[in-house]
Amino acid sequence: MEQRSKWKKIVLIAGLVVIAILAGIFYYRYEFVFGDGTKAGTVNYFVHKGYMFKTYEGRLIQSGIRTPVQGSIQSNEFMFSVIDAHVADILNKNAGAYLELHYKEYLHTLPWRGVSVFVVDSVMAIKPVSPTQP
Repeated sequence: MEQRSKWKKIVLIAGLVVIAILAGIFYYRYEFVFGDGTKAGTVNYFVHKGYMFKTYEGRLIQSGIRTPVQGSIQSNEFMFSVIDAHVADILNKNAGAYLELHYKEYLHTLPWRGVSVFVVDSVMAIKPVSPTQP
């Protein structure tokens, strides 16, 4: 009888260790903020879409991107997701303006967080763009 309770205790501890390791792996892969920063430019695409989880997805066009080697091409688009409806509302109301966005970078995406590993969490500055005359 005593031998049986010893094995139950070992199995219970091993099970708890496995659960703790799996929780740690999940946290590291999906919730750990790998980096954060600021991007500036003009939002030219912003949409609320999805089949099951409706998420806000956008594209920021950055100005002034230059490549170190002449003749090469470098992307000046920043694809991002937005979780907060308040931030999404600010972006919708300021389409076409020059925006500075703060973002967090995750290692992997989650369906309810969007399709991008970059998640914009705040708008730091808004500067209206004056139209240029031809």
